[in-house]
Amino acid sequence: MIDLTRFVRPGAGVWWGQAGAEPEPLVHALLDRAAELAPIRAFCGLSWNQQMVAQLPSWLRLVSYGALGELRKLARSGQLDIVPCHYSALPRLFAEHLLPADVGLVQVGPPDAAGTCSLGIGVDYVADAIPHTPTLIAEVNRQMPDTKGTPRIPLSRFAAVVETDRPLAEAPERAPDAVDRAIAGHVASLIDDGDTLQLGVGSLPSAVFEALSGHADLGVHSGMISDAVARLVDKGVITGGRKEIDPGVVMTGAALGSRDLYHQVSELPVEFRPASYTHAPATLSAFRSLVAINSAIEVDVSGQVGAEIAGGRHVGAVGGQADFSRAAASSGKLSIIALRSTARGASAIVPSLAAGVVTTARSDVDAVVTEHGVAHLRGCDLAERRRRLIAIAEPAHRESLERTGGSA
Repeated sequence: MIDLTRFVRPGAGVWWGQAGAEPEPLVHALLDRAAELAPIRAFCGLSWNQQMVAQLPSWLRLVSYGALGELRKLARSGQLDIVPCHYSALPRLFAEHLLPADVGLVQVGPPDAAGTCSLGIGVDYVADAIPHTPTLIAEVNRQMPDTKGTPRIPLSRFAAVVETDRPLAEAPERAPDAVDRAIAGHVASLIDDGDTLQLGVGSLPSAVFEALSGHADLGVHSGMISDAVARLVDKGVITGGRKEIDPGVVMTGAALGSRDLYHQVSELPVEFRPASYTHAPATLSAFRSLVAINSAIEVDVSGQVGAEIAGGRHVGAVGGQADFSRAAASSGKLSIIALRSTARGASAIVPSLAAGVVTTARSDVDAVVTEHGVAHLRGCDLAERRRRLIAIAEPAHRESLERTGGSA
């Protein structure tokens, strides 16, 4: 494996790609020599890298925009520094060198005839960080797909290259259950043919896409896509035919899914763009059909959303939720927050948010959905919001919520 001490100076700031695009062999090589390079400050997003979490030395401080995937374990042990920022802010934070950017570790596909490489399924913040990073080191993985829309990186831009031929990491996913499907049914009732959707990944988003199988001409503009998107593209449900911009194309920054999705994505009408495009206010304000569907840990009785902290610990992120919710509520069509009515027996509709941390403002939430129904909040005063939100709480908790004061 490559000796990174040739390229990474002691005290350097390092970043790398996330999820299936994480260059795990390079990350492991960095960990192997971290003692010689200490102290190191490093940035990454969502990670499924169990070896990194188990091996992270005390002299390597990891920074992220949230506690996602295996990073939750580091947050619990106090080894993760979280920068609470909108996903749309990441390009600027790299440009202003407020995030580590001396060395970038990337995973790319094999070079084409012109000697340029695709960022494949992980364009997102990586493409925005590259122009501000003097030294790039690449894992050239034969199994990384050559995707459309992605910025191409000349092979000559890399200070060093490691060639691999390994499967991309697949997203862990729980199959939707009855509660997910009940929530999804309510969400689907709010969506019209021709709407443009922003939706994340996981069991609930998968259930929502499944519930939309009878719709037509849906579009997708989102920070990430999953297998559920590919299934509806194959069925002709997602066509993008009525999108105000990028018609006929699913626009995303990353693919998080199965090996089947990774093998198929190059052949689908999917384009991968940097966060500076997918999450930019100028881009999102062009949509009038945008429906943003985001999840939460809890929602207070005024409609404020908490998606970062549970049980006093960071378990989530601001991410792109506020970016898309603001756009959908202001210039788009509808901003939806969908969540289960309970978590570990406690109500997810609460008098006030844990630790007072607001991920998305109540003014950017048009509707909240649980398995018990839809609370339409747009245009409602605080008293009416409270009444409607309690009505979709778990029945066993409604009386206590009625007795308890809420946010002003």
